[in-house]
Amino acid sequence: MSAGLYIHIPFCRTKCPYCDFYSLPSLSLVPKWLEAVQKEIFIYRLLFPIFDSLYLGGGTPTVLTQSQWSGLMEGIFTHFAFSPSAEVTVEANPDDVTEGLMGHLRGLGVNRISLGVQSFDDQELHGLGRRHTSHSAMEAIRCIRHLGFNNLGLDLMYGLPGQTQAQWLKILKKAVDFSPEHLSCYQLTIQEETPFGKMRDKGDMQLPDEEAQRALFILTSSFLEQEGYLQYEISNFAKGREFICLHNMKYWQHFPYLGLGPSAHSFQGNRRWWNLKSVEGYCEVLAGGRRPVADEEILTREQQDLESLMLGLRTMEGVELDRLGDRSQSERVLRVLEGTGLVRVEDGRIMPTREGFLVADSLPLLFSP
Repeated sequence: MSAGLYIHIPFCRTKCPYCDFYSLPSLSLVPKWLEAVQKEIFIYRLLFPIFDSLYLGGGTPTVLTQSQWSGLMEGIFTHFAFSPSAEVTVEANPDDVTEGLMGHLRGLGVNRISLGVQSFDDQELHGLGRRHTSHSAMEAIRCIRHLGFNNLGLDLMYGLPGQTQAQWLKILKKAVDFSPEHLSCYQLTIQEETPFGKMRDKGDMQLPDEEAQRALFILTSSFLEQEGYLQYEISNFAKGREFICLHNMKYWQHFPYLGLGPSAHSFQGNRRWWNLKSVEGYCEVLAGGRRPVADEEILTREQQDLESLMLGLRTMEGVELDRLGDRSQSERVLRVLEGTGLVRVEDGRIMPTREGFLVADSLPLLFSP
């Protein structure tokens, strides 16, 4: 795998109350941002020789106009080299999907769409503050298919207040009816500084308890496996290995990636850096010819090993046994984890089971000295 390129498009028409990704609910600064990101592209044009994935996320990338997309992609493909089979993903909101925009994106080289459906239940969509309906989501899927995209991912969300297993299964079945090549099923997580976070703190929002959330996760995993999907990461399912999201695998396998745009993160070797979390600040710094880096960290060998372990144990591939450190301690921990059905060991690798995915974040700590 080569490095991956991520472009953060930090604009939305409206801001969802659960979202803590950096974005502005206004399009007024789009022209300034476009000018600034072209400058950042030029600054980093020689950092990596070639990319094999490009991911344009947000925010809501599909708020850009066709002419804005043309200018952005021209800058990207002029200054960066990509492999012939590079995966090029754009995140899309169902309300923005039109034949004109999707056809334009396909003509610019986009070959993968990640559609933020979240739910096929209008009441749930309203509760999530989404601006689309179940009908518009289904129409968007049909439009994307009609225009020839054969790599479509749907984002769904579960663990919503009051949601039952039967309601969630109905949504999963509806999603599978469209035969998407990829499904991302995320459990609703409440972040502190979001409107949902404030509602929770005031006691106005009650999420399913831990046992209910566990049951929803197991239901998701087992149902999608029956439908032929491969759970290659805790929240991600692919209709075969060829549809695993190449770009996201870079994060979990500790491969290098370059992130451009406000708040975007980058990683190379033992260095991680991230950009200013402000469109105006980002534009101002780049106008002065400087890199818009907010801060960076240099990872020690021990930190890199622990991160590789933590990220790898979130995936079906797991990690090599050699990465576990002290052999005698590791073997004792492994025997316990295998005995409780949380991991399995095959071909020199330790891999989480379905139950192991539920506690994946805590597994690496058991191997720490």
